[in-house]
Amino acid sequence: MSPLFGDTAETMSLVGFSAVATVTLLLCVLTGPDRDDLDEFYTGYGSLSPMRNGLAIAGDYISAATVLGTSGVIALFGYDGVVLALSTALSLMLLMFLLAEPLRNAGRFTMGDALTRRMPGGRSVRITASAVTLASLLPLMLVQLAGTGQLMGFILGFSGESMQTGCIVGVGALMIGYAAIGGMKGTALIQILKIVLLLGSGLVVAALMLHRFDWNPGALFDAAAANSGAGDAFLTSGLQFTGSASPGIDMISSHLTVVLGGACLPHITMRMYTADSARQVRRSMSWAVSGVALFVLVITVVGFGATALLGRAVVAGADPRGNTAYLLGTRAVFGAEVSTAETVLFTTVTTAIFLTVLASVAGMILACANSLAHDVFAARVREMTPRREMLLARLSAAAVGVPAILLATLVQHHSLHPLITLSFCLGASAIAPALVYSLFWRRYTRTGLLATLVGGTVSVLVLMPGTNLVSGSPVAAFPDADFNFFPLTTTGLLSIPFGFLCGWLGTVVSGRARAEEQRRQYEAVEGWILAGAVRRRP
Repeated sequence: MSPLFGDTAETMSLVGFSAVATVTLLLCVLTGPDRDDLDEFYTGYGSLSPMRNGLAIAGDYISAATVLGTSGVIALFGYDGVVLALSTALSLMLLMFLLAEPLRNAGRFTMGDALTRRMPGGRSVRITASAVTLASLLPLMLVQLAGTGQLMGFILGFSGESMQTGCIVGVGALMIGYAAIGGMKGTALIQILKIVLLLGSGLVVAALMLHRFDWNPGALFDAAAANSGAGDAFLTSGLQFTGSASPGIDMISSHLTVVLGGACLPHITMRMYTADSARQVRRSMSWAVSGVALFVLVITVVGFGATALLGRAVVAGADPRGNTAYLLGTRAVFGAEVSTAETVLFTTVTTAIFLTVLASVAGMILACANSLAHDVFAARVREMTPRREMLLARLSAAAVGVPAILLATLVQHHSLHPLITLSFCLGASAIAPALVYSLFWRRYTRTGLLATLVGGTVSVLVLMPGTNLVSGSPVAAFPDADFNFFPLTTTGLLSIPFGFLCGWLGTVVSGRARAEEQRRQYEAVEGWILAGAVRRRP
């Protein structure tokens, strides 16, 4: 039990958690599809306004790993954490300007739809895309679920393993229900509620933090540097990678992976299909980018504030990865005596983080379930009824969620950072090259697409166990082992070019005749994909 939190805050947080779980589940029941209509379940008929859709995209994008993990990196490593936060915002901007409109035009329900728009009948592509969707999102689900027990234990003051496991199982069951009952519209409303609560409470805390330093960001940064134990290095690049063999290259690789991989993950790209027109997707992404950029400012202020008020040693002592820095900074800004209003604000912050966990994993489960039902099962039957496909989607939510819960209980006491990195590496090395080639390269063939997805995925899975996040360092997943063979923290600097190279080689070996055939097929839908045509109803 941390001495920073009192009994009143614990009780109010528990009440807040219970109220959020009840209200959000009721919202899913009320807004879920009431008939067997695939468009309603998968996209909500595109009925969300650009502002609401944009807030839902921002809600999906800002996961608990972003709130807790990125603010922790800022608190522990200063400037490097700020660059990481900016990289997440830049990733969404890249999606907005390069891929959002073509994705909306090419896809219908899933990433498999977008990849096969120019390759009709590509069942092998759909199955491979579904496998990559599961591989990229399952690690992130484990991180969110496994961290739930630790987070609630830290807030509510319990440390027993059985209690933490019970939290994981209970929260996981809730998230399966959200995805299966609410569909796209239900989970979107939860994401909107989450982002409003998270941004609202965060802005108030950031304002209080700046008020403590006379509204002078420079004074805040200087105090954080002085209290970090690292001096001026806290405000310059490289502190996070000081133990690396090549700190500069390692930093470039990490941020490149975040920029290319973050916004290409399937639970983010599926939100592009909920916009009803190209104009709406542009406006939705504008709202999403604005929300994420605003939250980057919030976690920057709170992360630096945690170090300035408490010290880097206290933040690292509570959690070596700094995952509690956001909560510690929020509590520290109130001072020794906490008023009733400040207790309510702290409760709002903890409730917002709890809702962030719920909403993030629900979106990921929905993306995986949609892909399994639509790309794997429905693709096997020529004329599957909407009722049966929707039933399969709901059963798939359980089929994905239950193993995720079981695995999360097994990994909850290990470092979870390798799993976060694994997801981003797969997004950057397999999904991003496949989307770029499929949407913009006329001669791209089915063999090239499969080579991109498989080659990018395999390269990450081969290299990732050799990084110092898995072994060979005190904060690794297996700190007592050392089978480190890859000199960088992330695989992106090697696996991203390899993913693009596999796509090019696969297309070349397909032969000129196949490439010309694919070029003609692409030209038949090129205007459709690139020009923002009205979506065709099947």
